[in-house]
Amino acid sequence: MLRTALLLVLLSHLASAADVRAFTNARIIDGTGGLVLENGTLIIEDGRISAVGTAAQVKPPRGATMINAAGKTIIPGLINAHGHVSDVQGLRSAPEFYTPENVSRQLGLYARYGVTTVFSLGGDGPPAFRMRDEQNTPALKRARIYVAGPVLTSATPEAARHDVDAVAAMKADVVKIRLDDNLGASKKMPPAVYTAVIQEAKLKGMRAIVHIFYLDDAKAVLRLGGEITHSVRDREVDNEFIALLKQSGSAYCPTLMREVSTFVYESTPDFFADPFFLREADPQVLAQLKEPGRQQAMHDSVAAQKYKAGLQVANRNLKKVLDAGIPIVMGTDTGPAARFQGYFEHMELEMMVQAGMTPMQVLVAATGGAAKYMKLAGQVGTLQKGAWADLLVLGKNPLEDIRNTRSLESVWVAGNRL
Repeated sequence: MLRTALLLVLLSHLASAADVRAFTNARIIDGTGGLVLENGTLIIEDGRISAVGTAAQVKPPRGATMINAAGKTIIPGLINAHGHVSDVQGLRSAPEFYTPENVSRQLGLYARYGVTTVFSLGGDGPPAFRMRDEQNTPALKRARIYVAGPVLTSATPEAARHDVDAVAAMKADVVKIRLDDNLGASKKMPPAVYTAVIQEAKLKGMRAIVHIFYLDDAKAVLRLGGEITHSVRDREVDNEFIALLKQSGSAYCPTLMREVSTFVYESTPDFFADPFFLREADPQVLAQLKEPGRQQAMHDSVAAQKYKAGLQVANRNLKKVLDAGIPIVMGTDTGPAARFQGYFEHMELEMMVQAGMTPMQVLVAATGGAAKYMKLAGQVGTLQKGAWADLLVLGKNPLEDIRNTRSLESVWVAGNRL
C-alpha cells in the first residue's frame, strides 16, 4: 500500500512537471516599456507565467519541457483595443452569420496572427458573451474576447437610459455608441441622448466608449466623463482637447487602418502580395476587391477621398497627443468587410511608427498599455509573474524594425501553442 501511494505521488509530480514549460536563451520584451531582457528565461505553469528573468535569476524546474529560444524575441500577445467580432463572412454581413462557429473562426484568425486579446466594440451577441465567460482557463486555444454588446442607437434620453440598463443586464464590459454623421450622410445622435447614455452608464458603474470623428464632439464626450475611440480627423487637436483627455485618465486609440480601409481598394494594394497576408486571405475576397468596377467606384467616391485626407490629420494628431504624454493604445476597427482581422493589426503597428512613435512605444500600446486601458493589467499584455501566458515568439527583433512582428514563428495562449 505504501509503495503504491509513493508511486502515485511520484507519477503526479512527473505529470505536473511535464505541464511546465520553460523558454530559455530568449530576448524578452515584457510589455511594460522597461528594460529588455537578453538571455532571458520564462516559465509557464498552469497557463500562467510563474517566473521571468535572466538565466542567472530563473532556473527551469526539473522535468519542465524546455524550449530553446536562442536568437528569438518573445513579446506579449498583441491586444486590439478596438476590433469587432461580428456577423461578417467574406464581404457580406448578415445576422444569420452570427453563429458560435463564425465567432470562433474570427477569434482563431486573430490569434494565428498573434492578436491574443480583442476588445470587440459593438455588434456582439450571445455566442461572444459565452466565449468571454468561458475563457479564463488553462485550456484556452484562441483569442480572448471582451464585449460591448449592441451599439446603442437610442432616439430619446428615456430610450437611452433603458438601452444602457439592458446592456448592463447583459453584463457587457462597456457601453458603446456612435457620435458621427458619416461625413454628412446621416444625422448625429443628439446631445441630450448621448448625455443620457454617458450618465446612465456611470450610474451602472460602466464605461461609455464613444465613436467620434470631429474635435468638438470628442470634447463634448470628454466633458461628460465618457471615453473616445478613433482619431480626431476633421482638424488638429488643441490644448483644450489635450487637457480634457489628460483629465479623463483614459487613452487615445487612433485606429489608423480604419481610414486606410476606406480608400485603399481604389487600386490593388501592395499587401495583397505579402505572404504573411496571403496565408490566411480568402482568394475569392481578393478577387472581388480587385474587380475594376469596384476599384473605380472607390476611386470616384467623395467619401473615400475625404477619409484619405482625414488620415493625414489623424497622423498629425497622434503625434501631438503622444508628445503631450497621453497613453496611446492600439486599435484597428477590424472585423467589418475587407478590414482583415489579424493582419491589419501588424499594419497598424507600422503606421503608428510612421506617425512618430518609437517601436517600443508601439509595442507597449499594443500590449501592456492596451491591457491597462481595458482594465486587464496583470492578467494579459505583460510577461510578468501571474499573468496569463499569452505570448509570441518572433524570429526577428521588433525594436530594430516594427515590421519584424511579422516574423511570427509561434503563438501561445495560456501556455498552449496554437
